[in-house]
Amino acid sequence: MTQWFEFADANAVAEAGADFIASKARQAIRDRGQFRLVLAGGTTPLACYRLLAAQAHQWDKWQLYYGDERCLPEDHAERNHRMVMATGLSERVGGHHVMPTELGPEQAARNYQRIVENALPFDLVLLGMGEDGHTASLFPGHDLQPGEGALCTAVYQSPKPPPERVSLTLNALQDCRDMLLLVTGAGKRDALTQWQQGAQLPIAQVTAIPQAQVFIDKSLNSG
Repeated sequence: MTQWFEFADANAVAEAGADFIASKARQAIRDRGQFRLVLAGGTTPLACYRLLAAQAHQWDKWQLYYGDERCLPEDHAERNHRMVMATGLSERVGGHHVMPTELGPEQAARNYQRIVENALPFDLVLLGMGEDGHTASLFPGHDLQPGEGALCTAVYQSPKPPPERVSLTLNALQDCRDMLLLVTGAGKRDALTQWQQGAQLPIAQVTAIPQAQVFIDKSLNSG
């Protein structure tokens, strides 16, 4: 069953998230010799990455992957991997596995499928939630698991621009030792309420595993 934890504000969520990631990294490296982390986009995850990048870790043992990516030119500022690079995190680690979405959604999904196959199970999957309850690029009304064995999927007609993306599937995201969802921002309140009332939003389906934890800004549960 998903575990929920409240923090004072968005900054506290980011700090707790960074601490959680650091703890899981140390455990994974101690137990298995490396740490395989799936990254999310968004303001609070990026704040976590900046905090982590300023710390001392066994960076050569870290391997970074992505939950989703926009189909934009490789150097576009709105690519998730470019935003992660700006935090200083990616330049420290031993491996930075970027989704090649400049190739288009179908080819990029095929290429990244092979990378993900060799990475499972992930040690930690980090997620955010959109105002409509989506996570990664798995949106309401879209197929979260397009076929048996599919770990990556091409996404078309995204309700948020750009319309073409690549995302890990439900099965790939859930194939992890730990999952952490960070939820901050007043715009998430309606989706959070729907989720807590039982709506089968993508975020509810993806986090329906016992190793999932949710860190939220407590203001989202007030008023």
